[in-house]
Amino acid sequence: MSFIPTLTTLQWLVIAAVPPAIISLYFLKLKRHPVEVPSTYLWTRTIEDLHVNSIWQRLRQSLLLFLQLLVLLLAILACLRPGWRGTNLVGDRFIFMLDTSASMSATDVAPSRLEAAKTHALGLIDLMESSDVAMVISFSDVPRIEQAFTNNRSALRQAVNKISQTNRRTNISEALRHASGLANPGRTSEAGTSDVQVADALPATMYIISDGGVPSVPDFAPGNLTARYIKIGSATPKNIGIVAFSTERNAEKPGQLQAFARLENSGEEDAEVDVALYLDGGLVDASRVTVPTDAAEGVSFVLNDIESAILKLEIQHKDDMPLDNEAFATINTPRRARVLVVTLGNDALRFAITTEAAARVADVAFADPAVLETKEHEKLALAGAYDLIVYDRCVPNVMPEANTLFIGRVPPADGWSAEASKPSPLIIDIDRLHPLMHLVELGSILIYESLPLKGPEGASSLIDSDNGSLLMIAPRKGFEDAVLAFELVGPYPDGEVRQKTTWQLRRSFPVFVMNVLRYLGGARASLDVQGAQPGEPVKLRTEAPVDQITVASPAGVRTKVQRESQSAFVFSRAEELGVYAVREGSDQGADQHFAINLFDSRESDLVPREMIDIPYFDETTEQVGVHASTAEPSRQEMWKLLLIAGLVVLVFEWYVYNRRVYL
Repeated sequence: MSFIPTLTTLQWLVIAAVPPAIISLYFLKLKRHPVEVPSTYLWTRTIEDLHVNSIWQRLRQSLLLFLQLLVLLLAILACLRPGWRGTNLVGDRFIFMLDTSASMSATDVAPSRLEAAKTHALGLIDLMESSDVAMVISFSDVPRIEQAFTNNRSALRQAVNKISQTNRRTNISEALRHASGLANPGRTSEAGTSDVQVADALPATMYIISDGGVPSVPDFAPGNLTARYIKIGSATPKNIGIVAFSTERNAEKPGQLQAFARLENSGEEDAEVDVALYLDGGLVDASRVTVPTDAAEGVSFVLNDIESAILKLEIQHKDDMPLDNEAFATINTPRRARVLVVTLGNDALRFAITTEAAARVADVAFADPAVLETKEHEKLALAGAYDLIVYDRCVPNVMPEANTLFIGRVPPADGWSAEASKPSPLIIDIDRLHPLMHLVELGSILIYESLPLKGPEGASSLIDSDNGSLLMIAPRKGFEDAVLAFELVGPYPDGEVRQKTTWQLRRSFPVFVMNVLRYLGGARASLDVQGAQPGEPVKLRTEAPVDQITVASPAGVRTKVQRESQSAFVFSRAEELGVYAVREGSDQGADQHFAINLFDSRESDLVPREMIDIPYFDETTEQVGVHASTAEPSRQEMWKLLLIAGLVVLVFEWYVYNRRVYL
């Protein structure tokens, strides 16, 4: 509490003389009136009159006196302007943005960062004037408008109170664009006229209540927005999180399974933690790991003879965010891809696609191009009965609901075209990062001729030559179409059908065929960990061509998912961390599992950031970016309340005077 006197010394002396003046008036107020009384009463009054001249007797207890002195005291206090340092809102339109990402579940601020953010937002709402308006937005990787602009503070409080924690990552860009759109009206124009603003500008102050763990937003234009960042979280949080967990087979020992994990420590001290690995709920291995401060450390485990299982990795360490102390991986029973090869005859392709290794990942059927004219085949192709169809020197009438590989032909789909064949192309470059070209070495293979390909929008060239692309891949409604621009076998000018390339003689050809089965066929190997991060859609394929599957969350909530136009299902309600069970058709047991994990270094790093990196010029710090502040400092004064209280007392004093009330 502090005071700011508003009067001069002379004025204070005048006010100081008022209380004695009021008391003096009460001395002069007492008057004697002649009254005829019985003689017996006269003696009592005479005795009492001996005390009349006493100074305190003259000041008989009077409620009016105390009320008048109280009014004067309140007026004097108001002139002293008592107050304290508090917070102040900037402007009259506000946007309160609360971070609900995974890191806001940290308990370094009791009971959690999100609850602390909500408390802070409620405090800001309490500071609003009656004419102010505000809205509430919660955000993680997607924004959610909890309450539109209103001056109803009760509605704003309810909107803040109902905000719930999520397990998602942080991405503030969409939330910022929502806020910017409200403060910066768009513009429109017609041909031959200058553009005009479609609405009046409505400047607003945006309060970002977060721990600051958001990626930079380089393309944000604040315009009429004033940004304020209120930092939530302690300066020295402790957290060790699992940011990666995967499994793979040992190349030298196929029966051996290896599990790898990476731990990160965002605390200020090195930490020694115990890491336990569970297989289907039972402990199978454990390891003690020292994770350096602000660094990462790896840990690995070896398992034997596992075909299907659920793995759980757990850090047995108490820190400020238990959310990333667990990670899951699923090992599903292998599902073989359904593949149809339509060919006039290709011994090299048949040999490569029917090897023992290929049989483990795909069920392959062969057909003559004449089958493409049948209604039965067309019905199966459009119903998603196949995962992959290979067209060797032939094309379908209608593109199937499946991934495709065209050999020596161009797909009958929009965007695909080719020029006349050119002889003897020379390979210039290979995209070795694409899964189709994994471990594929072409070297100096010979090719008789190729079609200079042109693909649709989004197409990528995987093999480039001096005649153009030799292998191109492009998306199509959830599927992918790959085109090999040259024939493996075919007729020569003399009419004889024989090999048109030496690629079939190289070891890389069966490797390429296996890549096609795995990537385009979508074959699910036992170690393919089906999963994603919270909030991301999960694409699922089934063993049988069913129309509906049931997905059970870690909490046991079941959701029915309908098959989309492609032969796949998309589950978009993966909000919980853990293992989800997928049931196909009417089967009672789970046919496959997938895991949802946080796996985000930014969320696991709990140290609050001092700045949010957006293209905003902070006038307070004269720097680019929104810098942290607890709130806008201001002085909160109570002189208005004191004057109102004085008026209330004055009205009551008037009432007492008119009723002649005495104590």
